[in-house]
Amino acid sequence: MTSATARWVLGIDSGGSGLRIAAAAVPADGGEPAEGDATVETAGPVATGDNGIDADDLLGKLLPAAHRLRSAAGAESFEAVCVGAAGMASLGADLRARLPHALADALGVRHLALAADGVTAYAGAIGQHPGAVVAAGTGMIAVGTGLDAAGWRRADGWGHLLGDCGGGAWIGRAGLEAAMRAFDGRRGGSAALLARMETVFGTGTQMPGLLYPRPDRPAVLASFAPEVARCAPHDPVAAGILTEAGEHIAAAAVAVCPADPGSAVALTGGLFGIGEPLLAPLRAELAVRLPRARVSTATATPLAGSLRIAAALAAGELLLPVERGMLDVW
Repeated sequence: MTSATARWVLGIDSGGSGLRIAAAAVPADGGEPAEGDATVETAGPVATGDNGIDADDLLGKLLPAAHRLRSAAGAESFEAVCVGAAGMASLGADLRARLPHALADALGVRHLALAADGVTAYAGAIGQHPGAVVAAGTGMIAVGTGLDAAGWRRADGWGHLLGDCGGGAWIGRAGLEAAMRAFDGRRGGSAALLARMETVFGTGTQMPGLLYPRPDRPAVLASFAPEVARCAPHDPVAAGILTEAGEHIAAAAVAVCPADPGSAVALTGGLFGIGEPLLAPLRAELAVRLPRARVSTATATPLAGSLRIAAALAAGELLLPVERGMLDVW
């Protein structure tokens, strides 16, 4: 398919560590777009202000990359765009108010979807079929929908101060708390985690100054989650943190899983890359609480889900529930 005849779509995944932006050609036969025929990544999360996720900051990061991708593709415009963002449901008012006109003017966008990151994770992992997805990275959210596709079920995804229980920031904060307990000589501390904290960050007295002023605090906390996983095989405190994380993640999956027997439950997101120290207790908990579910670790990413939603919009074939805050379309 040449750029002259191709319909191009743009997918965006906005998370705690930055933006991932991909352009893809929609196959003429209606098949799946390939994730990232061209992909650009930007460092740092989009800012959050009084009106929620800051549209100006997102556009400032997105538009230069989108113009480069459009030029490289030889495309006149993008037929459809899907922006998936952490916090979209609760903090997306500014994006919903401003992105439809801004992207139409700047990129010639004909169709736009604004989705919660859990929805794009769902589309990447399961497509347009019933089931449930747990997306875990810096944060953690679970979403599901049943055979009737009447609406979305959501659990957690409330940010690192109110929830995201079991996510990367949650694990990292718990690991650092255990390190600080050891630093103070309090019960419940971990000498192993203290040693890793001092290697990665600094001494206990330095930690407040290193952490509290950071605007990207959730991502900084989440960066310690792999250290917790490395300590878990030989440190019971670290292992206990990951066991509790698995219980939290399983509880979110149970809350959103449709009642259909044998529903698919997909695990997606960078957090699961830390491997068996987290996956083993999580699978054990799911086996008890959802014994008939078909649990898998998804290979497709939320960015792939954004491209799938954009391609479905371009073709007029979007089947996922449209619901304000979860999946809005223009």
